[in-house]
Amino acid sequence: MKHLPNLAIASAGGLLAACAPAAKTIQQQPNIVFILADDLGWGDLSCYGQQRFTTPAIDSLAAAGMRFTQCYSGTTVSAPSRSCLITGTHSGHTAIRGNVELDPEGQFPLPEGAETIFHDLSEAGYTTGAFGKWGLGFVGTTGDPAAQGVGRFFGYNCQLLAHSYYPDHLWSDSEKFVLTDNTDEVPYGEGTYAPDLIHGEALKFIRQAARSEKPFFMWYPTTIPHAELIVPEDDIIQGFRGRYPETPFYGVDDGPWFRKGGYCSQEYPHATFAAMVTRLDRYVSDIVRTLKEEGVLDNTIIIFSSDNGPHLEGGADPDFFDSNGPWRGYKRDVYEGGIRVPMIVVWPGHVAAGSETDFVCTFWDLMPTFRELTGKVSPSGLDGVSILPLLEGRDGQKEHDYLYFEFQEAGGRQAVREGPWKLVHLGIRSDNPVYELYNLDEDPAETTDLFSSRPDIAQRLLRLMSEAHIPNPDFPLLKGE
Repeated sequence: MKHLPNLAIASAGGLLAACAPAAKTIQQQPNIVFILADDLGWGDLSCYGQQRFTTPAIDSLAAAGMRFTQCYSGTTVSAPSRSCLITGTHSGHTAIRGNVELDPEGQFPLPEGAETIFHDLSEAGYTTGAFGKWGLGFVGTTGDPAAQGVGRFFGYNCQLLAHSYYPDHLWSDSEKFVLTDNTDEVPYGEGTYAPDLIHGEALKFIRQAARSEKPFFMWYPTTIPHAELIVPEDDIIQGFRGRYPETPFYGVDDGPWFRKGGYCSQEYPHATFAAMVTRLDRYVSDIVRTLKEEGVLDNTIIIFSSDNGPHLEGGADPDFFDSNGPWRGYKRDVYEGGIRVPMIVVWPGHVAAGSETDFVCTFWDLMPTFRELTGKVSPSGLDGVSILPLLEGRDGQKEHDYLYFEFQEAGGRQAVREGPWKLVHLGIRSDNPVYELYNLDEDPAETTDLFSSRPDIAQRLLRLMSEAHIPNPDFPLLKGE
C-alpha cells in the first residue's frame, strides 16, 4: 500500500451532522476513539485559529462536540506525556519521566503492575487497540503494549525510529512487520508511507470491532506532524507547493542515522508541513466515515488532541504557521506553548454540539473519566479528576487544586499552575536556577515575570512544586537524586 488516494475530506459539520445509520443497541457502553496527534500545536487547526490552511474534518468534530481552550498535555515531550495520559498520573508521579532510548530499540518501559486505561477498559469488557507510536517499552519488556492491556497493536514501537516516515519495519503485536519496499534500492519517499499503512490497520480494527457485541477503545497516536517533513507525492502536496515562501532544509539522507532517527532533507518544508496536517485531517474524516458506515457513530466518543506543543526540528517553522497560537514557547518548554494543547470531545446525545469550555483539564484526567464512565472505582493514587460531569453538562464537576509539570532535559524544568498563577523553574541542575511567576489571566503570553513582586504567591507555589515532585532514581530531575 503506497498511500491512500484522494481520501475525501468531511466539510465542517458534514459527516457528523449527516444522518448516520441507526446505532447498534446490543452493547450499551460507548465506544471510544482517541486520536492523538504528534507535536501538533494549538494553532495548527483552523478551529483554533490556523490561517494558512484549513482542517475541515477536525473542525467538524469541534462543531459536533466540545472544544477545550485550557487543556494541558502530560508534559512537553512524547514518552512522559503518554505515560501521564494512560496512567492518570502527572509527570512528578508517573513512571516514565523522559525520552530514554534503550537497546535494541524502544524507550524505558512502563513497569510491571502499572495500571493503564487499556487494563481498565479491557476489564470493563472493551476490545482495545493502539495504532501509531507507542514509545513506552519494547516488545517483550514490561512496557510491551500487550503487557499494558493493548489487545491489538500496529505501528512503531520506538519513537526514535518513528522519526522516519519510510521505516524498514513496524510492529504487528509482537511480530516485526518488515516493509520490503523501504530499502536503499527504492528512492526515499517512493516506498510505503507508514502512517497510511497504520491508518489502514486502524480502519480494519474499527470495522472488525464494530461488528462484535463488545464496545471498543481505539487509541490512535499518529506520528503526524512530527518531523521529519515528508508526504507521498499525491494531490495533497501538489495543492500546497508554490503557496508559501520556502527555505530548503538539509538533513540526513544516508549514513548510520538514515531511517534511524535522522530527518530527511526537504525542499518545500512549509508546503510539506501543511500537507501533513491536511493528511491527518483526511485520516480523521476517514475514521468518522468508517464509524458511520458501521452504524456505531452515534454510540462513540471521539477525542482529538496532541501530545505536546509544536516542534522546531527537521525544517519545521512554527512561527510561520503561528503553531503555538497566542502562547509562548514550543515543545520542550514548560511555558504554555509547550504544554497547552487543543482538545475536542464528541459524544452524540451527551456532549453539546458546538460547545466550548475554559475548564482547566489535562491528560491525567482521562483515566478517571473512563473509570467513571465504566463504573470502576478510582483509587486515591490517581492525580486526575473525571471530567464526565463537564462533558454531560451536569453538576458535580470537580476542579484541580493545581497542575504540575516537569521535564528532565535542558537542565531540568518544572512548572506549577494554581488558578491564574503559574510558577516556572528553569535550570534546575545548574548552579543558577531561574524562577519566574506569571498571572495567566492578565498575561497569557507569559511576558511579565512577577516572581520578585509577589513573594506570597511564589512561596506558595514553590511549596506545591516541591510536594508534587516525587524523586524517581531512573529519571533524576534535581541535583543529588
